[in-house]
Amino acid sequence: MPRTAYVNGHYVPHGAAAVHIEDRGFQFADGVYEVISCVNRHFADEVGHLDRLERSLREMRIAMPMARKALQLVMREFIRRNRLKNAYVYIQVTRGVAPRDFKFPQGDVRPTLVVSAIGRPSFDIAERKKLLKKAVTVPDIRWKRRDIKTTCLTAQVLAKQTAVDRGAYEALMVDDDGFITEGSSTNAWIVDKQGTLITRPTDHNDILKGVTRNAIQSLCKQEGVKIVERAFTPAEAYKAKELFITAATTLVMPIVALDGHKIGDGKLGKLTSKILDFYFAYATDEKRKQTHWTPK
Repeated sequence: MPRTAYVNGHYVPHGAAAVHIEDRGFQFADGVYEVISCVNRHFADEVGHLDRLERSLREMRIAMPMARKALQLVMREFIRRNRLKNAYVYIQVTRGVAPRDFKFPQGDVRPTLVVSAIGRPSFDIAERKKLLKKAVTVPDIRWKRRDIKTTCLTAQVLAKQTAVDRGAYEALMVDDDGFITEGSSTNAWIVDKQGTLITRPTDHNDILKGVTRNAIQSLCKQEGVKIVERAFTPAEAYKAKELFITAATTLVMPIVALDGHKIGDGKLGKLTSKILDFYFAYATDEKRKQTHWTPK
């Protein structure tokens, strides 16, 4: 466990880190967050994550707590102080502290900024390819602005626990029309019998515009992998050749069973393995991973 946290301008012992009881993040989940994977002391997809953080804050009408360059210095100092090499770094920003009231607070209210981390082992791609997970489907009960990465994660918490209760790693959420939206903390992909990669489009704000998702799309185009953006049903996923999920914390995770249905031959798929290879090469390459991402 990292020994130091960052809270509103101060590096403090992790066990003593705290925010005020009237922080609107605590009272209303009135805030946003990002999680960035630190690989060999480098932040994977750093530009994309900070772009999305700024977009989420704009959509929530919350000011950036500091300039981007200053935040990047904080992130690097945080890693240095905690002597972290591989970790998941969480950046959380709320509207700040104010007397409890649903409407935005008036006056000069400073956003709350917290940086914390969860350490993780170094990434071994050979060992990672041995991780074959199961998933289940659940109804998608979230609000409509799923494109904003808010701290209001009640529906996702319930979905993830349902997966755990049913012996699975992830829950894929299904909308009212019967189509899979995304996982509780991931984006979902299938490979059809023809080898086409399929993932739900993001043009209606009904799923999160995943930074890892965006990078994989760009890399697949460079590698000549055919991608189609369209919704797909659980029934189609059951019959898919391959199924995998992506996120900053999971990178590329193969799913070999969904609702008890074996996906493909129940083993790591060839395309999933290929994508895992070139995404990891990208994520650990300081020059390539700084590719700019412009949110829509």
